[in-house]
Amino acid sequence: MSERRHKSRREKDLTTRYHAGDLDEDQLESGQRFTKQTKGAEQNKIKQTALLRLAQGDAAADIDTLPIGQVSQVYSLYVEVEHETGVRLCVVRKTLTKLSETSIVVGDLVRFRDTGIVEEAGRPGAVIEQVLPRKTVLTRAGSFHAHRAQPIVANAEQMLIVVSLVQPMVKWGLVDRMLVAAQGGKLVPIICLNKIDLARESNNFGKHFAAAQDALGQYQHLGIRTLQTSARDESSINEITGILKDKVTVLSGHSGVGKSTLISAVEPGLDIRIGPVSIVTEKGRHTTTSARRYHLKIGGYVIDTPGVKQFGLWGVTAENLIEYFPDVQDGTAPSWRTDSYQSIIDSL
Repeated sequence: MSERRHKSRREKDLTTRYHAGDLDEDQLESGQRFTKQTKGAEQNKIKQTALLRLAQGDAAADIDTLPIGQVSQVYSLYVEVEHETGVRLCVVRKTLTKLSETSIVVGDLVRFRDTGIVEEAGRPGAVIEQVLPRKTVLTRAGSFHAHRAQPIVANAEQMLIVVSLVQPMVKWGLVDRMLVAAQGGKLVPIICLNKIDLARESNNFGKHFAAAQDALGQYQHLGIRTLQTSARDESSINEITGILKDKVTVLSGHSGVGKSTLISAVEPGLDIRIGPVSIVTEKGRHTTTSARRYHLKIGGYVIDTPGVKQFGLWGVTAENLIEYFPDVQDGTAPSWRTDSYQSIIDSL
């Protein structure tokens, strides 16, 4: 004998209300309209699911003929890739994920295959089939050995290390670590001492400024470019503009040193003071606090690294660290440089 399905409390309540005349036609039509609204979401969900399934297949033999794009943003399941024909929302081929030693990062050059799927925001979907060799790389803090590296930026050309005399006060030991991170990752480091105008208003300006001049002089002696800037000074902005133009530059420095103010002065309207970036798909909200690449109208890109408090040291060991401290090696380093060297040695 077949069992009769018992109605739920909600079903009983709706039935009772309908027979009692409490549930009018407007309310019924509202439910129907809701169903129509969710139909589009369901269709987009199907598209996203199809895109993810395409990534599970095996790579084809025509990889070398596929277009090359560059990663501008990485999310949990998706990768944003820029190409001259437009931005793609990509997934990564599963076999590539399994074979790769590291994950895909901002700046990676990749070969992708269009899928014919267009996601809700109008971006074409694609599958990343190959990651090309990296020319440079920066790593996340805690990755002090090459075999433990956790890259966060690839193929940048230079690192602009922004520090300030006040609010917050510069820590030269941290600058030294950033220099090693940049040079170890094959980027050209540039030190920018910012907020000179604000420092002049502080009570201890003379003392701090003199110490900063000594430090910058030491770095210049080592062949590292330095500059002193103020967002209020036109000549400073012109110098920064010349440094960033047609280059791929990683911005580094603690919050509050004035990175965003400098970049806004170079290109009004570009604000890098952005919190966690997220993308909404039918698989949920995918948020990142990793590196993000911004195009400059003057030519080139800047890459900000929010959430990255300290870079790791790519390929740096206790044995080769001395190569990044030639002044320590030849005995001409001031005490603070020697202390920086020892501090890094202790962390390796």
